[in-house]
Amino acid sequence: MSAKAKHIGIVACSAEGAALCYTTVCVEGAGMMGRHDHPEVSMHTHPLAAYMNYIYAGNWQGVADLMLSSATKLVRAGADFLICPDNTIHKVMPLVRPHSPLPWLHIAEEVAVEATRLGYRKIGLLGTKYLVNSDVYPEKLSERGLGFVRPSEKQREEINRIIFDQLVYGNLNAPALSYFQQVIEVLKREGCDAVVLGCTEIPLLVNDANSPLPTLDSTRLLARAALRHALDDSQDVRPVAG
Repeated sequence: MSAKAKHIGIVACSAEGAALCYTTVCVEGAGMMGRHDHPEVSMHTHPLAAYMNYIYAGNWQGVADLMLSSATKLVRAGADFLICPDNTIHKVMPLVRPHSPLPWLHIAEEVAVEATRLGYRKIGLLGTKYLVNSDVYPEKLSERGLGFVRPSEKQREEINRIIFDQLVYGNLNAPALSYFQQVIEVLKREGCDAVVLGCTEIPLLVNDANSPLPTLDSTRLLARAALRHALDDSQDVRPVAG
């Protein structure tokens, strides 16, 4: 393995999304570094229930504390920088950054970079209701002059149910896909030219081949950004704004 590759720390939340991110780093790393090679990777995961109990209670400081706990463990494991393959808990990055022992990549910033590169102008937002109701994506998209559209409240609730009752357990089924396709069709009619898969499990179900709009796969975009940063000694990790 290249001695120059930075050690990637993954602060995981839900298993399926974190696993997809980890696999992407390892598999696509080989394409960049050589057969079977990739940067060193460490991951720490608190139980999803610990996060959800804080989220249900509206205790976002508790969420930040869990992320910082993982960060501290990853420092001891030797990580050089951190990523979090969970969109929802990026809501607390302004609480995490000032106290973090390591710098972070920001998933929404990486999606906004890619949307700009591809020339998209108006992005549909898909994710948990906590994510879609937040400013995580609106802030990063607006910084680059990009517009956005949120699904209706009813659609957000149903997508949230599908994510937490099915996708986080790896339950991928036709009715769930059909519902996502219906929502994306609505976003298309509202002028969106792409849709962000803003829950790290959604790319397991929805992709460019079955989506009415081009997709911005937040999970894989974050993993690829981590690879670039790990392999480029001349480029520092972008600090999380806020």
